[in-house]
This record gives sequence, C-alpha cells and structure tokens, in this order.
Amino acid sequence: MTTNTLTLDQVRLHIPDTYRSPRKRPAQLADALDFWMFAGAAANVAMQFAHQGVAAGVMESQVESGALMVHPWKRLRTTSAYLAVAVLGTDEDKKAMRAAVDVAHRQVRSRPESKVKYNAFDRDLQMYVAAAIYIGFEDTHQLLHGKMTTGELETFYQGADTFGTTLQVHPDMWPKTRAGFDEYWLDACRHVVCDDEFRAYIDDLLHLRMINWPMRTVGGGLLQFLTAGFLPPHFRDQMAVEWSDADQRRFEHLFLFVGFVNRFIPRFIRFAGTHAMIRDVRRRIRKQKALI
Repeated sequence: MTTNTLTLDQVRLHIPDTYRSPRKRPAQLADALDFWMFAGAAANVAMQFAHQGVAAGVMESQVESGALMVHPWKRLRTTSAYLAVAVLGTDEDKKAMRAAVDVAHRQVRSRPESKVKYNAFDRDLQMYVAAAIYIGFEDTHQLLHGKMTTGELETFYQGADTFGTTLQVHPDMWPKTRAGFDEYWLDACRHVVCDDEFRAYIDDLLHLRMINWPMRTVGGGLLQFLTAGFLPPHFRDQMAVEWSDADQRRFEHLFLFVGFVNRFIPRFIRFAGTHAMIRDVRRRIRKQKALI
C-alpha cells in the first residue's frame, strides 16, 4: 500500500469493541497517567522516530547525553518528566521544562550533507511528535478501559494540545476536534516512509537492546511483544515487523486480562510514579538542577 492510499485503519491501533464496566464519568487525559502508560513506550518512540524529518534528527544527533540507545533510563526519566509536566504542570513548570528542552534542541539541526533537512525547533516536526504521544495515551487508555464512544473520545482529547504547546507548537496548529485530529494524523503518516538505513537503526530499539541482557532475559520477550503490538499496521509494514492475526488476538486478550486486574489496583498506586515525577521536577526547579 502506498502512502497516498493510507486509511485510518492502517495508521491507528485496532481497539476491540469489548464489553467493559460502565464508566462513572468520561475519561480525561490525566486519567491515562498510570503506570500502564509505559507498556507501549518503546513503540511510541519508534512511531515518533519513523517520520523522515524526526528520524534524520535522531540518527544524526550529536547530543549523546540524551541518546535513547546510550542512556535509556535517563531518556525514560526525562520523557516521563515532560509528560507529567505537560499534563499536570503549572505554567511555571512548563516554562522551566521548555527552557530545558530548548537547550538540547539547539544542537539538533541538519548539516549541509544531510539527506533530509531538519531542525528540532521545527513546529511541524514537534507537532508530529506531540500527536504520536497523544495517540499513545489514547490507545493505552482504551485497551485498558474499553473502546470510547465518539463523545468520550472528544472529552478525552480536549487539552491534548499541551503535548505540543509545552514546546513551540502554536495552539492554532493543534486540531480543535478529535475528528480533525484524525485528518491531521492520516496526512502526517504519509511522511512515515522507512528505508533500510532507518530499519537498521531502529532494530536495536524494537529488540530493546538498549537495556541490559539480564532484564532482556527475564522480560524481553513480553516487552518485544508489547512493542510490536502497539505499532499500527502501517508502521509495522514500514519497519518490517512481523505480526499475525494470532498475535493480534493474544495482544487483545492480554489487555482484556490486564484491564480487569487494573480495576483492583488502587489509583494511588497506579499514579504514584507520575506524581513522584512531578514532585521531582519541582524539586529540581527549586534547587536549580538540570531537568533533562
């Protein structure tokens, strides 16, 4: 399938229409900030990297301190901190985070010999990354709590522009409605065209080689399965990731089970990591420590 004939089914994860317990109220973005959010973290990063402009910036970046494959746990902490600030932070928190990210982004720009021109301050590239992050939130929440109605999706979507506006994305760039977001995402995914060089680069991420071998031995199989499962079909095709109908059934059954178990885990436990992260950010701001 060419990028000109993409459909939403190709660029979005399939959410089964499975019965779940009724919601007491429509879900909001902050409701997705529990620890299950990280189940598809590697897949979401791969989706961000798959855009040609973002891929070029990542592959050629000279900012070694923030490289995912070199410092995976630091990258996880800083990304988690950004998400916590974007959703829960005050204007002051967001201002401090923006300034910290800007320092790193100033070093990420294409060189004369680069095949693809890019700049980390490019609002269109930031918009794409922010949209991919939102999709990760929405997909994970629906897999755990059930498919949302059109009205529920609209409620959940409101405020999602914070993923981009916490950096340089102008509020007017963010689609006003959830339907408008679908149109944006379908068009944006036409820039997801992976070549052999990118597939070789991303292979380490998809196979989680950035974490040490004891952890890969214990949980690597499950993590790789989750990473492949959280990729929409078009992204799997571009990254040459194999995925069968049987794999899809196992993935959906897994989250049906996890979603059931999740009801019995107290909310304060599921959200403890995010609240600890926002406290750490504010502590670093007070003590004038680096945020990323």
